[in-house]
Amino acid sequence: MKKVKKAIIPAAGFGTRFLPATKAMPKEMLPIVNRPTIQYIVEEAIEAGIEDIIIVTGKGKRAIEDHFDHVFELEQNLFDKGKDGLLQQVLKSSKMADIHYIRQKEPKGLGHAVWCARKFIGDEPFAVLLGDDIVESTTPCIKQLIDQFQQVGSSIIGVKPVAASETYRYGIIDPSRKENELIKIKNLIEKPFPGHAPSNLAIMGRYVLTPEIFGFLENLEEGTNGEIQLTDALQRLITIQDIYAYEFHGTRYDVGEIFGFITTNIEFAMRHKDLNRPLLKYLQNLVHKVEHPKVKRFKKRGTIEKFDRI
Repeated sequence: MKKVKKAIIPAAGFGTRFLPATKAMPKEMLPIVNRPTIQYIVEEAIEAGIEDIIIVTGKGKRAIEDHFDHVFELEQNLFDKGKDGLLQQVLKSSKMADIHYIRQKEPKGLGHAVWCARKFIGDEPFAVLLGDDIVESTTPCIKQLIDQFQQVGSSIIGVKPVAASETYRYGIIDPSRKENELIKIKNLIEKPFPGHAPSNLAIMGRYVLTPEIFGFLENLEEGTNGEIQLTDALQRLITIQDIYAYEFHGTRYDVGEIFGFITTNIEFAMRHKDLNRPLLKYLQNLVHKVEHPKVKRFKKRGTIEKFDRI
């Protein structure tokens, strides 16, 4: 069985949830504390043993390529000023695994973005990591899926349970049966309405796929909004091979929408030795500044002191 050595990171979307910030800046370059989101994804792939990464970009994404390249003027400036710590952080992003780039010329969805990398992948199994999800775990999330793939030789999809009211935001698997830690998939439903989902196991942006997927992506008809959906291709792949879901271990952070992005920044900053104390103090002061809905009622009753016990 061939080993998983290559990974695709799709990064061609418009980032509409973050407009107008993403009008001129790639969503993938928005920082979580002091590292762009996409660096967390690349680091996960490298720690999992991936040797070659292809990032599928689009128009206006040049900043991603620049980030993983050398900036000699900046590096020399930091060296001359003796800022070795910062220099090493800057150099780290430019010394990662072999990173390649290809442009998705039309915004035709995730399935099309994966298909754009078909020549880079060839006939090898490969990983796909989406930038909307950062996963913290002892064993890198994608490595967990790779380890499962090495046992069964079939495509593996990373999943996590979500609230029944949240199924409309995700692709949801229709499980057939459980085989040890793996769940054999009967079907995949793209963003089912609450109450219509076959399970609460949502696809969380991590896949290990076999190259047969490219044949289905190539012949797939455009779906909603003129996009080619990866989920639709996976539904057809099920007809020729087993596909499994794996509930990976670790904490998943949703950085693909604004609230999740903000809370992830706060949580990661609280772990930073130079930021945690001043940030905690700021947040505590902020809580007292923001008027809780009960404050107004207490003010009217003349019992504002009770607010401290809320």
